[in-house]
Amino acid sequence: MPSEFKTLSSKVVYENKWMRVREDAIERPSGQQGIYSVMEKPDFTVVIPVQDGYVYMVEQYRYPVEKRQLEFPQGTWEEEGDADPAELAAGELQEETGLLAKNWTHVGYQYLAYGFCNQGYHIWIATDFTMTEQNLDAEEEGLTCHRILLSELDEKIINGEILDATTCNALGLARMKGLI
Repeated sequence: MPSEFKTLSSKVVYENKWMRVREDAIERPSGQQGIYSVMEKPDFTVVIPVQDGYVYMVEQYRYPVEKRQLEFPQGTWEEEGDADPAELAAGELQEETGLLAKNWTHVGYQYLAYGFCNQGYHIWIATDFTMTEQNLDAEEEGLTCHRILLSELDEKIINGEILDATTCNALGLARMKGLI
């Protein structure tokens, strides 16, 4: 399917190890020209660790919103932008929670915010755990792990205590597919 927009030129306006922002001069199908900014980030994974009616969640300080937030374990390996999603999920779960899972179910793939960013994420359910030690990155300083009843998680989402869209979406998709 051909693109509805034609890219006339593209330039990187900012880049670090986590992202690249580019500005594209575009032409719309009508012939009108404009500028489109795109954030490029590698895909990530989000893991729903569930067992016996409980989920494991992490809480960490999220600088952009200046609050500690509860969310499912999630992340990417910036140095390995093409990492295998299953390996990435297992690595992030162990790193953030200390859990090693024996059983994995791939729930699906979603885009984070495709109006301005090309990043997507794979959603996984993990079960049947062995506990090991957390292995946090420097950026995850202060991250804590919590075991929460699924019914309590529902209440926290409904009451606006959990605001991470990825967490809410992952849980909703897993439930719609009858996996939880």
